[in-house]
Amino acid sequence: MRQAVTVLILILISTAAAAQQRGLEPADFYQEKTIADVAISPDGGLVAFTVMCVVEDKNARHYEIWLQKLADGKPDGEPFRFTSPTEDSSGLVWSPDGSLLAFSSRRGEDRNPTWFMRVTAPGGEAFHIEGVDAEPVWSPDGKWIAFARAPEDDSEEPKDKREGWIAPDAITNTLDAERFDGRVITSMRYKRDGIPTLLPHPSVRPKRQLFVVAAEGGEPRQLTDLPFDVREIEWAPGGGYIIFTGDELQDDEYNTENTADIFAVDLEGGEPRRLTTNPGSERSPAVSPDGRLLAYSFNLEPFTETDIMVVEIGADGSFAGEPRNLTEDWPYRPGGPEWSADGSRLLFNTIQHGNAHLFALSLEGGVTPITSGDRNLSGFSFCRDGSLMAFSATDPLTPSDLFVAKADGGDEIRLTRLNDGWLSEIELAAPERLTWTVDDGTEIEGWLMKPLGYAPGGSYPMVLKIHGGPHSYYGNYWFRTFHILSASGFFVLYTNPRGSGGYPHDYVYATRGKWGELDREDYLKGVDAALAKYPDIDPQRIGVSGGSYGGFMSNWLTATTDRFAASVTSRSI
Repeated sequence: MRQAVTVLILILISTAAAAQQRGLEPADFYQEKTIADVAISPDGGLVAFTVMCVVEDKNARHYEIWLQKLADGKPDGEPFRFTSPTEDSSGLVWSPDGSLLAFSSRRGEDRNPTWFMRVTAPGGEAFHIEGVDAEPVWSPDGKWIAFARAPEDDSEEPKDKREGWIAPDAITNTLDAERFDGRVITSMRYKRDGIPTLLPHPSVRPKRQLFVVAAEGGEPRQLTDLPFDVREIEWAPGGGYIIFTGDELQDDEYNTENTADIFAVDLEGGEPRRLTTNPGSERSPAVSPDGRLLAYSFNLEPFTETDIMVVEIGADGSFAGEPRNLTEDWPYRPGGPEWSADGSRLLFNTIQHGNAHLFALSLEGGVTPITSGDRNLSGFSFCRDGSLMAFSATDPLTPSDLFVAKADGGDEIRLTRLNDGWLSEIELAAPERLTWTVDDGTEIEGWLMKPLGYAPGGSYPMVLKIHGGPHSYYGNYWFRTFHILSASGFFVLYTNPRGSGGYPHDYVYATRGKWGELDREDYLKGVDAALAKYPDIDPQRIGVSGGSYGGFMSNWLTATTDRFAASVTSRSI
């Protein structure tokens, strides 16, 4: 009898626990936390990371910096908040000796967003380093800090808020500019996504220049005076010169070529040296630890392959040989390169077939995956000797969390569980991979998520979700909208048709000039594949939805077919 009672109690407990499970709801968005930045300290003893959430009553994202102590590559205690929860803080940079952590935060009426905190002793307040008011880039020896920002206006006259409202090359003008509150627009770049106010003419926007200041602070020295923005600052290992990228034609709206280049300038100043020439754009420069090689990303023309190049350089950064293409035979798009600690290979993050992972590139050109699995990894950060790396990871059932692993990807440890608490009350449907073949023999990849509570033999609606870009992608990462639809009783089909990122180059650019014509087949045959896999999907209750390119394609499909009973479309170009 006692045994029967025990079994009954266990059954009731199990039933009650199951009853507490529910599907994901839109309001759960305000419980969700994600990792935004990752930075491991030079000695591998600390991992700094940014936690992002959305504050409902402010309708805004909120960022906080947290720390996790490590001992021999393993967590030492629990992660803890490092910055005030009342302020937004993000953008993590360690000093070379690991004693300071720099971050960005807008605080009160303070115009300087760049802050520093000591981490070698408990307590202490965030402080400024005199002369540093943009993201710092320390020299390898820790003696100097470089940064890029627009030069300050020394004029005592207040800045005209209407400067650039009347284009300097306008044919028409006004008799009294002080009274005229309209605009004369001659630039195509007069609006920016997400910002309702009109932009002034680009010629009046000051360009970001390169500055350097002693690490202890002082008066910064402006090293460049260029008609374009300085970007992607990289110190030479010896600290004698600085490499950066820029595009002389960045304001030329009619320039259709790739014209970004790599430049170098001495620490003592002087005329910047152009290291690369057109045609083609060179970006993401990385100098090898011994200072003998420069790696960078190269793209000859728009819509052509992006490759990683490496070239021997002289003592001033100038090319001392012909660049070699290390990824010429690799069909995917590599991320920006970073040297391993010993300089024997390059590391980069890349998307492949719905997953994002870290890869190693030998100096002979062979590509080897370091991480693996049906998930998306990002934000890779390496300690000084390269023995440890930290990164964030997400998969279809889990928002991003923080991980640490050995340099070869082994001994991986999950350091945070930011969403385990509230997710324990949520039931989620795991997606299954689905493939189909179109008329020219190309295999298309997608994923199908069943509705919660699915029972074979019923009748269910389905939504086809279409991503933006078109060169973005769907894959093995957390996407709350799909789970909300699943919880609402829908099958959810999300696909990577031709034109999607994360596939060989010819696949990614197959739809150039053919939007709605070539890709239409990929979507419709995907719907057919889902119906064949699950005959209980009601073909009369299929919807389609997307934003940006996905909005365009949703419109196109509903205008050219009768397969869809409803559509929700947004931001349709």
